[in-house]
Amino acid sequence: MASHIVGYPRMGPKRELKFALESFWDGKSSAEDLEKVAADLRVSIWKQMSEAGIKYIPSNTFSCYDQVLDTTAMLGAVPERYSWTGGEIGFDTYFSMARGNASVPAMEMTKWFDTNYHFIVPELGPNTKFSYASHKAVKEYKEAKALGINTVPVLVGPVTYLLLSKPAKGVEKSFPLLSLLESILPVYKEVIAELKAEGASWIQFDEPTLVMDLDSHKLAAFSKAYAELESSLSGLNVVVETYFADVTADAYKTLTSLAGVTGYGFDLVRGTNTLELIKSGFPTGKYLFAGVVDGRNIWANDLAASLTTLQALESVVGKDKLVVSTSCSLMHTAVDLINETKLDDEIKSWLAFAAQKVVEVNALAKALAGQKDEAFFSANAAAQASRKASPRVNNEEVQKAAAALRGSDHRRATTVSARLDAQQKKLNLPILPTTTIGSFPQTVELRRVRREYKAKKISEESYVEAIKEEISKVVKLQEELDIDVLVHGEPERNDMVEYFGEQLSGFAFTANGWVQSYGSRCVKPPIIYGDVSRPKAMTVFWSSMAQSMTARPMKGMLTGPVTILNWSFVRNDQPRFETCYQIALAIKKEVEDLEAGGIQVIQIDEAALREGLPLRKSEHAFYLDWAVHSFRITNCGVQDTTQIHTHMCYSNFNDIIHSIINMDADVITIENSRSDEKLLSVFREGVTYGAGIGPGVYDIHSPRIPSTEEIADRINKMLAVLDTNILWVNPDCGLKTRKYTEVKPALTNMVSAAKLIRTQLASTK
Repeated sequence: MASHIVGYPRMGPKRELKFALESFWDGKSSAEDLEKVAADLRVSIWKQMSEAGIKYIPSNTFSCYDQVLDTTAMLGAVPERYSWTGGEIGFDTYFSMARGNASVPAMEMTKWFDTNYHFIVPELGPNTKFSYASHKAVKEYKEAKALGINTVPVLVGPVTYLLLSKPAKGVEKSFPLLSLLESILPVYKEVIAELKAEGASWIQFDEPTLVMDLDSHKLAAFSKAYAELESSLSGLNVVVETYFADVTADAYKTLTSLAGVTGYGFDLVRGTNTLELIKSGFPTGKYLFAGVVDGRNIWANDLAASLTTLQALESVVGKDKLVVSTSCSLMHTAVDLINETKLDDEIKSWLAFAAQKVVEVNALAKALAGQKDEAFFSANAAAQASRKASPRVNNEEVQKAAAALRGSDHRRATTVSARLDAQQKKLNLPILPTTTIGSFPQTVELRRVRREYKAKKISEESYVEAIKEEISKVVKLQEELDIDVLVHGEPERNDMVEYFGEQLSGFAFTANGWVQSYGSRCVKPPIIYGDVSRPKAMTVFWSSMAQSMTARPMKGMLTGPVTILNWSFVRNDQPRFETCYQIALAIKKEVEDLEAGGIQVIQIDEAALREGLPLRKSEHAFYLDWAVHSFRITNCGVQDTTQIHTHMCYSNFNDIIHSIINMDADVITIENSRSDEKLLSVFREGVTYGAGIGPGVYDIHSPRIPSTEEIADRINKMLAVLDTNILWVNPDCGLKTRKYTEVKPALTNMVSAAKLIRTQLASTK
């Protein structure tokens, strides 16, 4: 009975790791305290899988920050600015790379493929010295072995590691990162030799870049790397894991002919085409790790359908060579359904979190081996049937409205330049107008008020009073700082998606369905289980209240349909775009209500537009078409004088800049500072952009306070490629995770920098 789990969530069922990390970073606990929490979590994960009957249990998928950063540490590839002097890498150097420190900035963070997880991007160059500097993989293998559990150590594969890296500062952008293969493989060999010496019998290399569009040069790097490792790997079983999409025919050929590799893992949930490749030919005597249980969603597996797929594969690869697996690591799903006390039984019966998925994998493996748990399978079939038929899932009126959208383009009637003129007459803003992205710090006191209101410990009246007071403070502060376009600070909101989902029908919420986004930061995605509609206005009350406190423009703050979609667990029984159009119609009603309520500037955040971009180029156009269309649906009905803003977060935008222009927003603010102004290069290369744009002038993900000069310097860099009359000045992202002691001086310097440059521009005129 062969069952395998690709990886498992690290945060713990109640976010134990998050709290341990933050306590350590705040200096409230020791490195030993953090190590203890981490070790306890690892042990409980291994025991849980072992007790569930899983045969191939992963180790080294746990991390105190990120698995790619762990690999950087393993390879000793520490950028020079961290002044690491050699030896085993400890928390000091490790967390400095992840988060920056008082004197140097963090390494760049970017999205892990098309998930909502972010990894720390390695910075490499011809002078990077590699050495075996973190023995984490071996240490964790030994830890599990001491419990009597022989795990499969997991390493980020050498080729994926290099393909996910970027040239370090000062290194030519065109530097061929794959040329470092010869330099990193000796370290991999040392790790493999140590694992072998400790008794490991299997090793897993994660090579998810194999699902990308790769040219023959990149594919050849895989063949070269594993040929080079072959002698080190002899005597070991090796599985190379791919996930998040299907593999191309060329990649399949490359993968299945790698030297020294015993088994191949495929995502058969998002990679249905791979099934055809396997059926048309699979190497004799090799293992197939069949990822039939979805690691990226929270729906219970359709066990009967999976079993049929597995039986068909069994006839291709042979009974003893088929391993039942998850489609990818379970770190992209919630931890354990057992902690959900609020969800009703009907919805709960449709779901499976990581702990339940481990059980599903094992149930499928047992069924294949002729030990089918009939009761488990029939309960599963009943839940599948109840979900299909449930009136909670189906709303005919919504389905009709969404279907009717197909024919139109939904564009505003006039061009962006005509609208900006009309808006300027009404808003009368200075050049380089200043604004913030939306949220202000969420203090302990504020969180307490929201928690007590939710628990019905305080009346609605006292809640509204407390929030009103907070908004008033935030408005006053912005006026004192002399910011031009204000925000209300979002004190009433827990999360930019959850807040809306709680007020829309078709959404369900978990109490502990947390998923790691980066480092200690977790998100709790809503579950979209049914057709979506908006029963009543969601934000108008607070936005109108905030506008009544000031004469300056107050932005209405909404989350866009694509972001709500991409940051939720989405129903898997209809195409994603159908769900997105339904959400767009709900947001459209809200936009029109805000406008009617006297709000002249409305920001519709599409932080996650790029996150949904498929991994394959051939699928980009279709996605971008419906995603951008969904955004336009939300605001196609407003007057020219209503200014529509949008905001986008961490991402590489350069490849989708034309779609961003096609969104036809009046002003777009973009995270820019941590990705080293790659964004500006697109305008240097001659893309003309006529709408307002505010590339972030400082990084809010770091506690560092930038000086006025530093911000002025950034603004000047932007003015070198963007027109004075379209540039806005703003931070990178919302400020809710920062402290007021950081926010006040940073915003003071930001406004000073804008004024300084206004004065300089006026005098050169």
